[in-house]
Amino acid sequence: MNALQKLQEFLGDPNNQIGKVVDFDATKDSLFPFNFTASNTDLTPEILADTELFSRWVDKQLSEHGATYGIGGYNEHRTIYSRSGHFDTVTEPRRLHLGVDIWGPAGTSIYNFYEAKVHSFEFNDNFGDYGATIILEYQLGELTLFGLYGHLNLASLKDLNEGQIIAAGKQFARFGVKEENGYWPPHLHFQLMFDMEGLRGDYPGVCQFSKRERYLENCPDPTQVLSATFGVTV
Repeated sequence: MNALQKLQEFLGDPNNQIGKVVDFDATKDSLFPFNFTASNTDLTPEILADTELFSRWVDKQLSEHGATYGIGGYNEHRTIYSRSGHFDTVTEPRRLHLGVDIWGPAGTSIYNFYEAKVHSFEFNDNFGDYGATIILEYQLGELTLFGLYGHLNLASLKDLNEGQIIAAGKQFARFGVKEENGYWPPHLHFQLMFDMEGLRGDYPGVCQFSKRERYLENCPDPTQVLSATFGVTV
């Protein structure tokens, strides 16, 4: 049984209780699926170049659709990374998103979906980067799984220690403002990895399209976990 099969088996067992990542009441709250591919012509270069304009655009979409959060992005080939040289390489720019983004207000609480220990954390302070970042290590039966939480507020890193146990259901972080989150509209980048490949406090959240198969094999779809938060498959 490979890692993905072990994850699916664990998540499919009703005896294994997976908790929420953010507050959400499926009886009254709703989600708006964002599209950040080239087909979304509303996102002009002028909006993407200005974090304040980009943030107002995100807020407007959520307001107009009566949505509590915006969501999406796994395995999405995105144009929005053209706003930052952080994603450019000599041979091929990085544009394929490896996690799920949950867009909402700065200060939004983030909860641990299952007991874990702190693997590592870092303030990745490049324009377009994660900003404040926490990586948790989960033991799901026989499977070791890592969860990356990016674009947090800096207070989330205060008094944190590697190896520290974070209880299931504990509120341990919050969405950061642009000065703390890599200069993005407030949101959470939530990503799963089977192998950290020796990295600490960071792992690529965006890859070159030519490396898509390799990275998606190591980074399973996070919506498998988030369905417990939102009550539906997202």
